[in-house]
Amino acid sequence: MNITIRNIPDEIVEKLRTLSKISRRSLNNEILVSIERGLSKEPPGSSNLRKNISRGTQIEIWEKLAGTWQDKRSTRKIIEEIYTNRTPGREVDL
Repeated sequence: MNITIRNIPDEIVEKLRTLSKISRRSLNNEILVSIERGLSKEPPGSSNLRKNISRGTQIEIWEKLAGTWQDKRSTRKIIEEIYTNRTPGREVDL
């Protein structure tokens, strides 16, 4: 059976494209897998795809993300918040 799906949001298409590259599947096959997982209620990420990602695909994904993070805080403020929100950890006897 063939079905046409229209008006898929761009962010969903990009996620599907990324997953298809990571999984080394065609976009069509990735959509079918996503539908099957959704219908079977299989938890996302259960197939542990990170082990199968090629170095080239990983670099391509990171290059797309590079420079896209937006934050109005200064670098100094971000670092300050990281240190402020850290927990002391557990005590260790040496």
